[in-house]
Amino acid sequence: MRHTHNIHLIGPMGAGKTTIGRLLAKALDVRFVDSDREIEQRTGVSIPMIFEYEGEEGFRRREAEVLADLSCKKGIVLATGGGSILLPENRKVLHERGFVVYLQCSVEKQLERTHKDSNRPLLNTQNPRQRLQELLRVREPLYRSLADFLVDTGEHSSRSAVRQILKAYSRANANS
Repeated sequence: MRHTHNIHLIGPMGAGKTTIGRLLAKALDVRFVDSDREIEQRTGVSIPMIFEYEGEEGFRRREAEVLADLSCKKGIVLATGGGSILLPENRKVLHERGFVVYLQCSVEKQLERTHKDSNRPLLNTQNPRQRLQELLRVREPLYRSLADFLVDTGEHSSRSAVRQILKAYSRANANS
């Protein structure tokens, strides 16, 4: 039987996973965890530093370990990194151990929300718009296939998105 005690937020960078995750956790009176912050705490270095020394592959290995660990906890809201869904083992644990919410967001909104953030190694490029479009092209089908629920955070305020997620989460738990 699938466990839906946790809410796992997936989606591209800038979609609002951290903001919405904090609001959801507060509404549910549970713990909020951001997988990227957890990786930084465990390693003692920033995400860009991990990318610099270990590359994306090294970062993804660390991310998989953290997701496997965190998803075992009960009663948390977990904000994942935008690329966390790339590895099949991550998709499996996220799906099996929680209610997965895809926070959808347009490339324009992503650019608006991330343009001043230097903690995004994948956007350290001449053309961030093109990079975000490429990432979304690859990741969108994975986000959609994994999601139990989808909300467009470019179209809805954070509070509205939280209300929608809470309703869907409540329905899912009533049916399980």
